[in-house]
Amino acid sequence: MAAVPSITDLVEGVRSADRASLGRAITLIESSLPDHRASAQELLSQLLANPGSAHRVGITGVPGVGKSTFIETLGETLTSKGHRVAVLAVDPTSTRTGGSILGDKTRMSSLANDDAAFVRPSPTAGELGGVTRMTRETILLCEAAGFDVVLVETVGVGQSETAVADMVDFFLVLMLPGAGDELQGIKKGILELADMIAVNKADGNNGQRAAAAAREYQIALHLTAPASPHWTPPVLTCAGLTGEGVETLWSHVEQHRRLLSESGDLERRREEQRVRWMWSMLDDRLLEALRTHPEVGKLLPELESQVRSDVTTPVSAVNTLIEAFFQD
Repeated sequence: MAAVPSITDLVEGVRSADRASLGRAITLIESSLPDHRASAQELLSQLLANPGSAHRVGITGVPGVGKSTFIETLGETLTSKGHRVAVLAVDPTSTRTGGSILGDKTRMSSLANDDAAFVRPSPTAGELGGVTRMTRETILLCEAAGFDVVLVETVGVGQSETAVADMVDFFLVLMLPGAGDELQGIKKGILELADMIAVNKADGNNGQRAAAAAREYQIALHLTAPASPHWTPPVLTCAGLTGEGVETLWSHVEQHRRLLSESGDLERRREEQRVRWMWSMLDDRLLEALRTHPEVGKLLPELESQVRSDVTTPVSAVNTLIEAFFQD
């Protein structure tokens, strides 16, 4: 991005649901340039004067589970019912090269060409859990553009998937037929976060294996405490490729929203998410301030060399850097 776009034009474009304007607005908030960050904050301040209330759904799953196919089928099912759907498909960034494939528009080509949908692949920039640093802001931009369903696809199942659960209303975990090894590999923490488990690829010869896996996951869920006393996470089977079970799955998602809205749990969840978001941003800002501090910058190369050669300990190096940071 060579220049900062007109904030007035971006605000008007986003509010009028212009997808090109929405794309430019997201690019602006993802930028790390100081001028762009200031403009991004102004943009968000204006758009958040009239916040949206989209249904935010996080979708994760083991590698090869078919997330993109499932999401495309779900998205097309929802747009056919009159919903406007935004998909934030988070792409892994290489920690070695910094590169990102950003191929989700290719994998969801049909949905990406749907006038009632918006598919945005974004690099994770090394963030744990496969969530870009600005995913929360991107959700808000999509809501401001009038999308009433926002689907956040994450890279995969891992300890840091709590980052996703902290920004959505509903957390869906997709699993493969044949529980066995998958059940051993899934973390208890993921089960505690799940509002639903869906065994995907349950079509054809996989039907019985998927049903058996669903029973295993249901037993496993009994070992965890549900996030809300008003909702017991169900375990369903579906087939993203054929669409089998997808409408039933979404009906459960809607039921979850109704129950939690009526009980007040949904608003309480969002309140807690906003507080955690504040602390997450504070952590990011403090780390950035530390890394860009001139005295810290002077010391870092030599300290890294000393730690690498075992001349000094990491603890000692950290203490030196902290003292330099606070010396003013």
